[in-house]
Amino acid sequence: MTVGFIGLGNMGGPMALNLVKAGFRVQGFDMVPAAKEAAQGGGVTLAATGREAVAGADVVITMLPSGPIMLSVWQDIVPAVGKGALIIDCSTVDIDNCRKAHELAASAGLVSLDAPVSGGVGGAVAATLTFMAGGSTEAFERAKPLLSAMGKNLTHCGDAGAGQAAKICNNMILGISMIAVSEAFGLADKLGLSRQALFDVASKSSGQCWSLTTYCPVPGPVPTSPANNGYKPGFAAALMLKDLRLSQAASEGAGAQTPLGAAATALYEAMDQAGEGGRDFSAIFERLAGGQA
Repeated sequence: MTVGFIGLGNMGGPMALNLVKAGFRVQGFDMVPAAKEAAQGGGVTLAATGREAVAGADVVITMLPSGPIMLSVWQDIVPAVGKGALIIDCSTVDIDNCRKAHELAASAGLVSLDAPVSGGVGGAVAATLTFMAGGSTEAFERAKPLLSAMGKNLTHCGDAGAGQAAKICNNMILGISMIAVSEAFGLADKLGLSRQALFDVASKSSGQCWSLTTYCPVPGPVPTSPANNGYKPGFAAALMLKDLRLSQAASEGAGAQTPLGAAATALYEAMDQAGEGGRDFSAIFERLAGGQA
């Protein structure tokens, strides 16, 4: 099976390489020379353009930075994709552009799936990503062998756009919970409670959450968390801000009340405006604590 893969960056590059390792023939394209070089070194056949990457492909996968960019790329490549092919977008984008992309694919006789991911760069490299898929049952079943080569948790969330809806809601929870955990550690510091003691209690009681047990925002309790590596991402604060902004746009469009989502967005906006958008999103602890961890 031939796969056309567009977007070979920090996430897309490792994903494409895992497809190669699984035995797929991957034709890839990216605008960044370093990304192309890394992909080629791992066995991806480089294409000169996006259209060239999808020519003759049975499946097309895109992994791109935003909804407008994704839709623009689809508008360019869809006419070059053979009818009946499967096209999957793994980017995290707004619901509106996601649904427009599905409509564009359907008008060209393609089967489409939105399948954003969770798991970060580490998950992309290790092929342990979680995929949240939106589209027809046919599209999801056809995508399974490829998604399974890149991840370990696959959930069909519903029709077109449902994958993006799940990703937006999930990451709003993540942003809010990271702030809550960071505030708790900041309070513990002020009260003279050791960070390890708080971790030992909260990780085994009602305060337990992924932001605490897997991605603890203070050095010490979870040795593999970015807090123990100078807050090197991981998942950059700028990307968390992007996802939180998507949650707020979706909230406004749907008429949902998300006051904590709005507050989290404001805090990450301040972090990004302070020039810290390239740090891991868990570094929000330092801003809330008023100093270094």
